[in-house]
Amino acid sequence: MTVTEPAAPDTAAITSPPAIEAVDLVKEFGGFRAVDGVSLTVPTGTVYGVLGPNGAGKTTTIRMLATLLRATSGEARIFGHDVRREPTAVRSLIGVTGQYASVDEDLTATENLVVFSRLLGLGRRDANRRAAELLEEFNLTEAAARPLKNFSGGMRRRLDLAASLISAPPLLYLDEPTTGLDPHARTQMWETIRRLVTDGSTVLLTTQYLDEADQLADRIAVIDHGRVVADGTADDLKASIGGSSLQITLADPAQSERARVLISEALGGTVGMTAESGRLTAPMADPAQTPDLLIHLREHGIIAAELTVQKPSLDEVFLTITGAPADARDTGTQNGGAQ
Repeated sequence: MTVTEPAAPDTAAITSPPAIEAVDLVKEFGGFRAVDGVSLTVPTGTVYGVLGPNGAGKTTTIRMLATLLRATSGEARIFGHDVRREPTAVRSLIGVTGQYASVDEDLTATENLVVFSRLLGLGRRDANRRAAELLEEFNLTEAAARPLKNFSGGMRRRLDLAASLISAPPLLYLDEPTTGLDPHARTQMWETIRRLVTDGSTVLLTTQYLDEADQLADRIAVIDHGRVVADGTADDLKASIGGSSLQITLADPAQSERARVLISEALGGTVGMTAESGRLTAPMADPAQTPDLLIHLREHGIIAAELTVQKPSLDEVFLTITGAPADARDTGTQNGGAQ
């Protein structure tokens, strides 16, 4: 008797679809193309950062992915559900936190969450239970009975995010969630976002803070003039504009000119010098050259007091790719125009 081995499972067939899959999304407003062929693939369980200067098309893209705007052309799927043909299914899978808090400042924290819960179809008992759970999760239990007008900006933003999690959606759109927050509140929000992803959520994050994208995002797309002009990890994007840079401060600033010549000969590039501090800066293709360079300088009687090797910052990447200042950001409009 011949025994036939069972066929190996088709892993391609059982692999879950991406959280977001957008192909050639286009949105026109009166002949103006605000989004011009954006394609994105966002794996589940990740933070995907979207950066771009003011008017780049970031918020318009999110509004299309959230079923709030109908695309002029192109396709988008959320966990395999077509945004255009299955908007109700898509809405059940997403939570949206915009640039401005959507909560009511005259209501207490509990009342806000209960109202949102009832609007989502929960009964009174379940709405109160879910409100209490979220207030505890976001460390707002002690402020549950206070009206939001007495909340700090960070507390208000945390409550706004809590409201978007009432139905425990697997995908969250966070459109500049830390705008206007102080550093402490921003750090708390970062911790919350990391915890959500650890618990299985997927996050699409737009931000005006490049260090935020650097800290949180697994991948980053840079959008400019309605198009994705760069996509990759933060390290990928940094590497795309060049290698590392060496910054060295000498124990004896009087040796700066001699050191500049020696470093230029060793590294083969132009060495800059800051007159005030005597710091020398040079491009460095391979950081492994650092020990040999220090030995070379020491052989000529030159001692380094301080030395660092740095990758390009995400700010430098942003400026190089878009030509816009790193603090350019989407301010948003009421009509969902070119953002």
